[in-house]
Amino acid sequence: MSQPRVPGGDENTLELPCGETIGPGDLDLGMREFECACGETHAVVMDVHPPERFLPEFLVEVLREAIETTSEEMPEFDTPHLLGVVLEEFPEAVVAHDASDDADVGYAMAWVADFDSRRLHEIVVELVVELMEHAVSHADDDEALSAFEEEMMQFDVREFVEQYRAERDLSAEDPYA
Repeated sequence: MSQPRVPGGDENTLELPCGETIGPGDLDLGMREFECACGETHAVVMDVHPPERFLPEFLVEVLREAIETTSEEMPEFDTPHLLGVVLEEFPEAVVAHDASDDADVGYAMAWVADFDSRRLHEIVVELVVELMEHAVSHADDDEALSAFEEEMMQFDVREFVEQYRAERDLSAEDPYA
């Protein structure tokens, strides 16, 4: 069984959610999906990938202004925070690998998911919408909450992801797709 949230005992291997094992060097900076020996395609995200991979720049700016981080290492909201939320919701479906001591790989953190990059993109958007709704609910403004909820009833996550990916032209050559 995979061990989510932390790398396995052997720092030279990474056990994927499906149970397959790879080396940290099997992942590269341009990778957004991994064709696994299990026959599935796993989403790959690295700390060097910008959060704009998933969300429009204006929304990332809003999140950075609104969310206070408690980490000195990551003082502003970024990709590791997004993947932390995904990991919290799907602990058995995402593994994280800390490669901060491995200068050969080019990334400090990598996450590999049991689902493909498109599904991961949808999950990130869904979770950000939930975070936004939670924040609006704490504003003590019933009218704002009602308006937000009404807007979200019209919001189609799959359509948003489809349009966003098309707008960004997220081809296989794009390392941040």
